[in-house]
Amino acid sequence: MPVPYFRQVPDFEYVSRLPNAKISDYIRVKNLFKRGKLADDLFADLNFFTKYQIEGDDRPDNVAYKIYDDPTLDWVILLSNNYTNIQSEWPLLQNDFDRYLLDKYGTYEKLNAAHHYETTEIKNIDGAIITPAGLTVASDYSVTYYDPATGQEVEKEGTAVEVTNYDYESKIEDEKRNIYALKPEYLNIIKDDMKGLMPYEKGSTEYINESLKRAENIRLYS
Repeated sequence: MPVPYFRQVPDFEYVSRLPNAKISDYIRVKNLFKRGKLADDLFADLNFFTKYQIEGDDRPDNVAYKIYDDPTLDWVILLSNNYTNIQSEWPLLQNDFDRYLLDKYGTYEKLNAAHHYETTEIKNIDGAIITPAGLTVASDYSVTYYDPATGQEVEKEGTAVEVTNYDYESKIEDEKRNIYALKPEYLNIIKDDMKGLMPYEKGSTEYINESLKRAENIRLYS
């Protein structure tokens, strides 16, 4: 059975500073500085990954279940995309996203106000693209081009479309839904890498065993 990510992260003990702590008391925590990562040769080859689009309010464990049939492999999803701050890098739940927008813009009126304007695609009679879609332009943008079929210049006005603050923020949020996932057939590679990466090595004065280090307690010697 796969081991959850934080079960693999080694521990670290530091001297307790709690009011009623004894001089020899320690607090044991997970060493979050001991972070797993995919090997560089995996990241360099997209053949190891598949593109995936996050659906609805799915969390990393939901995605892991859909891809690997195991929600405890959510850490593989996170490492596949080199996430360091899931709060900002993973799509927000819809209710959280709505609250975030209202907090940022204050009112629905401001939320639905124009953020900027973009071009629509314009082609000449031969199908050649004169103006691609999605360019940021002024609200009164117009374009003039030579039409070889008529031998005349053609002016197109009113071709800019409004992008509201809501549209703008939604696009940014939706882009977060496009992620990569390590293909299931390569799971053993990363599992083996984690087994070699997480254990502590001997040689440090803080070393207790492969899964524990302890900070020096200078109070014991004072």
